[in-house]
Amino acid sequence: MASPLLRLSRRGLRSLLGPQSGLVPVRNLSTESGAAAGGSSSDRVKWDYRGQRRIIPLGQWLPKIAVDAYVAPNVVLAGQVTVYDGASVWNGSVLRGDLNKITVGFCSNVQERCVLHAAWTSPTGLPAETLIERYVTVGAGSLLRSCSVEPECIIGQRSILMEGSLVETNAILEAGTVVPPGRRIPSGELWAGNPARFVRKLTHEETLEIPKLAVAINDLMQSHFSEFLPYSTVYLEVEKLKKALGIPL
Repeated sequence: MASPLLRLSRRGLRSLLGPQSGLVPVRNLSTESGAAAGGSSSDRVKWDYRGQRRIIPLGQWLPKIAVDAYVAPNVVLAGQVTVYDGASVWNGSVLRGDLNKITVGFCSNVQERCVLHAAWTSPTGLPAETLIERYVTVGAGSLLRSCSVEPECIIGQRSILMEGSLVETNAILEAGTVVPPGRRIPSGELWAGNPARFVRKLTHEETLEIPKLAVAINDLMQSHFSEFLPYSTVYLEVEKLKKALGIPL
């Protein structure tokens, strides 16, 4: 007799209080099972953002991307981020401009899984923004925070540039280089290590190759960029399918 009375008392409380009162624990599984069985999905919760968002406005700041710049679909740009003409930001990178500006200059490239962000202030008194000027190559897996990279430089893979650091024109950092806060890498030199140490002067031929690398990556970018046009290269697959089925092209 106890269990029938308990069921009756629960039904009575539901009718008096209703499911929205929060006093009676109600688990409605029929909606999930009905939807799974092909029923109406009107009772389901609708989420506005289920996947990753590439462009994230923060307050009044909206990331700006030039028309001919390439930003991969799984890149995250947040806040005060500007990507200039001919620049490219490759898969998995995060550019977080919530505290200060981040700029990727003309024909520069930020390769896969890089993280760029900025602090409120810089220990050197220089602007705390993260600035990458023109014809700069930032290798995959690098971390740049409130630093400045002048034109025509190469930042090797998995390098770390800390607050207030400066890489001058025509400088190269080897892979895995760590530049401490406030350190300056002089123009025309090769540095490496943790912390970064001077290795040698660059030859004239090596200096000429720096912008050529950025241009080569820009050319490679064009083939990736074309895949996001309205038609991309889908027409080639259609032509193959028509040929296989004997349909006149």
